[in-house]
This record gives sequence, C-alpha cells and structure tokens, in this order.
Amino acid sequence: MTTSVRGGQLARLLGQWHSLPGRHKRPDYDALAGAVRGLLADSRLPLGTRLPAERELAESLGISRTTVSAAYRSLRETGHLTSRRGAGSWTTLPTGHRVGSSGLWAPDDDVDMIDMGVAASAAPVELVAAARAAADDLPRYLGSAGYHPTGLAELRAAVAEGYAARGVPTSAEQILITSGTQQALDLVLRLSVPAGAPVLVESPTYPNALAALSARRARISTHGLDPRTGWDAELLLGALRQTRPRLAYLIPEFQNPTGHLMPAGLRERLVGAAHATGTELVIDESFVDLPLDGAPMPPPVAVFDRHSRVVSIGGMSKAYWGGLRIGWVRASAPLVQRLAALRVGVDMSSPVLEQLVAVRLLAQEQTIVAARRAQLEFRRDALVAALTELLPEWRVCVPGGGVTLWAELDGPISSALARAAEDVGVRLAPGPRFGLDGTLERFVRLPFTLAADDLTEAVRRIAAVRHDLDRTSRPAWGTPAVIA
Repeated sequence: MTTSVRGGQLARLLGQWHSLPGRHKRPDYDALAGAVRGLLADSRLPLGTRLPAERELAESLGISRTTVSAAYRSLRETGHLTSRRGAGSWTTLPTGHRVGSSGLWAPDDDVDMIDMGVAASAAPVELVAAARAAADDLPRYLGSAGYHPTGLAELRAAVAEGYAARGVPTSAEQILITSGTQQALDLVLRLSVPAGAPVLVESPTYPNALAALSARRARISTHGLDPRTGWDAELLLGALRQTRPRLAYLIPEFQNPTGHLMPAGLRERLVGAAHATGTELVIDESFVDLPLDGAPMPPPVAVFDRHSRVVSIGGMSKAYWGGLRIGWVRASAPLVQRLAALRVGVDMSSPVLEQLVAVRLLAQEQTIVAARRAQLEFRRDALVAALTELLPEWRVCVPGGGVTLWAELDGPISSALARAAEDVGVRLAPGPRFGLDGTLERFVRLPFTLAADDLTEAVRRIAAVRHDLDRTSRPAWGTPAVIA
C-alpha cells in the first residue's frame, strides 16, 4: 500500500531546509538529503511513500535537478530510498520495515519507581461512595443470569445522554458497553478489519492500538503529525484518497501522545472524504472530557456523519479511573447489535457491579470532571516549569487538554534515555513505542497525571542522566513495562 507525495507537499514538509543546523558547511544535495532523513526519523514522512520525480521536486524547491538527483542518490546509498526504473522512488529505512509493539506488563509493581509510562490518573474520591451505592443497587439484578452483552440499559442511556449533550443525538440502542476503550477498539477491528485489510493511523499514535491492528494482520499506513501543528489536512485527506483504507483510527481530541486538537473544519472534510473512499472512521474519544484552561471544544466528528461512517469509542479510564474497566462504542443500532453478537464470543458482557458504579459516577460528572481538569492543569504547569528550568533545550508544545506532553529531545536518544532513566527510578515511554519502524527517536511522551512533586523529581532525575548519557554506556532493557 504505497502513497505518494507531490513536489509542493514535500517542499512544505521540508520547510526552511536551507537553514537547518550545519547547512553552511554542507553541499545543497547533502542538506536536502539530511532534511528528508529528518522527516523519516520523525515519522512525518511515512515509510513506503513514493517521492516526487526529480524534476517536479526541483521546480517546487527552486533548485537544480542535479541537486535533487544527488540528494536522491545519497538517500539510496544510506538505505533511506529505494528506486526502480519505471516505478519511481519510495522511502525506506536502512534496517528494514518493522512494526512497533505495545507495552508489556511487568510481573511486579515497583513502589519506588516514578512511572511515567502510563497516562492515567488515580481514582477520584467519589469512587468509594459510588461503589457502596452500586452494591445497594445490585440486588435488582441478582435474579437474572447477569449477562448483558450490550450493557445495562441505565448505563447505555447515561452514555447516550452524554453524546446528546455534546450535540450528537443518540439513543441507548446506539451504545454498546465494553470492558474498557481497548476492548471497544478490538471488537470494532474484529468486525471490520479482515487479515490484510488496509488501515490508516496517525503517527505517532497510541501503541496499544498498533498492537491491536498488528494482531488483526492489518496493512498499516500512517499520516505523520507535525509535532507543533498536528494534522496536515491536505496530506491526511490525500492519504485517504490514495490508499482507500478499510478503516482509519484517529484521536482528534488531545491526540495521544501529541495532545493536539483537530479543528472543526478538518473534521467535516474528513467525514466527507471517508464517505467518498468507503472508509470506516474509528474515532477514539478517550480524552474528550479533559479540555484545560477553559478551551472551547469543536463539535464531535460524529456530528458531520450522515452515512454511518463514524464509529466513536470512549470510556472512563482517563477522566475517572483506569481500574474501572468501562468503555463504550457509539455507532448505528444495527452495527451495535453485530458487535454485541461478536462480543459474546469474547467475554459475554461487562461486570454488572462495575456498570452500576459507572452509572453513579456519570451522575456526578460535572463535579468529578471539573476537579480532574483543575488537577491536570496544575500538574501540567508544574511539569512544563520543571522542563523549562532543567531541560531548556527540549521543545514542548503545551497542550490545551488531555494528559500528555510530547517532548522533542535534543537528539535521537529516546530509547537510550528511557534505559538510563530506568536506572534512576523513572519509567518512560520512548518515542518509537508510538510509531512504526523504529522512528520517533527524538521524542518522548511525558504524562502529567502524577503528583506535581513526583513530576518535578522525575524531570530532575531525567535531566541528570541526560547530561551523562553521551559519556556513559548503559545496559540492555530490563523487565518491560506497560505503556497506556
């Protein structure tokens, strides 16, 4: 599944490649080749992308064709470009194509470890009271077998009311309750993605979504996000039209891990393009409840859906608690019934008691979520302040919501830094875990879900090992940890 990039598009991605560090010491062709390698390393230019012809790129950049030809030759020599007569040239990596894996569970929790690999908060104080009240409600359900494949009616109604309040008219019949957002995604993939089907995702993206897609043996293509501005509308819609994927998995609200918020105009165009290409849009709304600083929210993607192309998934892990395994799918009622029939072969239904707890918590949504937002604002600002003071050479785009910062490091050291940080009691999620093919080594995800003092201490330890990293050899990976 090969996409192509036109000369003007690649020129826009390259930006001011003449002014890149060291440019005055390098020939033009070498600087151009280095800029293309940089786009590949950041995953902004996906692997397998057909580059424009030499003459077209030369015209777009306003340079000689000889310079572009020499740059392409340099990229071929380093293994970043493969060319075949009559077929063009497409991007590769010297080490070949490989798919990143998800996080793995460590056998024991280390209480002395500051774990910044998991982007989730502790439970709200209201949880205990909600659990006690739910236990009092439980006798109403004890006379039945307890299997509710689509979910309890009262919880489905509560979730549907939440969508209606956001401007998406929704009935309870359009809601399927699942055991977390990850299961919601897995069920949709089981139904919609046969082995070998083409799928489009953002890069970077949620690593456990990549794991689920790999398990379905999907053919994954990517749209690279700009670390500072997010989605490139022309390239994203172009990727849909060129690859015509069976399914596209996107996180438009405070994207994990970059924190970007997709503008309303692109949401509307995205739905139109998906209808034209026959693509099912799976919209992950895990962070939709967490705008910070009073930022206004664009309408949900489903607002623009007129042809049942949008399947929304969400849950209670981020705004409430990850230990409450409650998620959901919002889709057409017939699709919900098909998902429920498929779900019976997986786990029958979600636990009744947990669903009753969820009903109680959702009834207190305004209080609980408002407190969570205030908490996250304070912690985000503490993390940004620590990074500014201790690691000023790193670049961070401060998000207007969600729970994560996507930090651009001062070199391609993400995996090495994560190994070094583990030695001083900080667990990090390195950039390559959020993409394909071993790219994104200049980035690391930093959640701000821990206490402010812990975040500041973590940055202090990270800064210490960063300054020693160039001089010290480090051991191989220890026990792998979960990335969420």
